[in-house]
Amino acid sequence: QLQFVESGGVLVQPWGSLRLSCASSGIIFRIYAMGWYRQAPGKQRELVARVSYGGTTNYADSVKGRFTISRDNAKNTVYLQMNSLKPEDTAVYYCNTDPVYVTSSWGQGTQVTVSS
Repeated sequence: QLQFVESGGVLVQPWGSLRLSCASSGIIFRIYAMGWYRQAPGKQRELVARVSYGGTTNYADSVKGRFTISRDNAKNTVYLQMNSLKPEDTAVYYCNTDPVYVTSSWGQGTQVTVSS
């Protein structure tokens, strides 16, 4: 069973910055590609950033140039640095493997609200 605990979400003003963390357990973390996903009210969950087991990163167009995903295999943790935040970034943010396996459990997520 793959399990994840996300943290770091808060209320932040537009153009602010935030760093999210995701701790994982139950897996050999380093062999998996990891992703940060988000779900805004009334919308489907979407993948916004991905880091391969080797460190290659990919981003959704909506966050490219503003978000940076990274991983620390020694700590079984993946991070999402978010800069120049916009109101449309408001969502619950989750981490999981990419692709998501049937043995993966979604965590509680962490709420990010961008508002003045």
